[in-house]
Amino acid sequence: MKLKFYFFLAFLALLLNACGEKEQKEKIKITDQSTAVQKEVVQEAASTTAEVDDMQNKGVGPIDNLNLNETIDEAMAVRGKELFNNMCTACHKMDQKSIGPALAGVTERRSPEWIMNMILRPEKMIKEDPIAKKLLIESNMAVMANQNMSEEESRAMLEYFRSYDQEN
Repeated sequence: MKLKFYFFLAFLALLLNACGEKEQKEKIKITDQSTAVQKEVVQEAASTTAEVDDMQNKGVGPIDNLNLNETIDEAMAVRGKELFNNMCTACHKMDQKSIGPALAGVTERRSPEWIMNMILRPEKMIKEDPIAKKLLIESNMAVMANQNMSEEESRAMLEYFRSYDQEN
């Protein structure tokens, strides 16, 4: 009886070990594939980013031309701050890098159209825009979530960023 029990334990141990090896091989295969994709994105971003003037790049999306007033629309900026605090602070801080990049000074680094397109269509921007691809790499491949904002809401957030950058 004891002998049967020991054989059963040995068989069970072999079975568990065999299953673990397959799972481990699958994990290695998935890791290798994601590493290859990351390398491809890094190479593409490195080759295309050098050619792009950040302030001339309007990004990819529905906003292709935006005329801004020199003065800040305070009501719109307040609404933008409220939206930012409710929808973006899990990943973005104004003055320090978090999951996503710090946003202080963003209006001095990126065109207004680019900012709004990134808010409105982050997936499309990450796929097609060289600056967005570079930011994805710098953020350890953390993809920006699409918050399904309207153009009006993204415009309010842009106004908040403008007011913040003007004050600081």
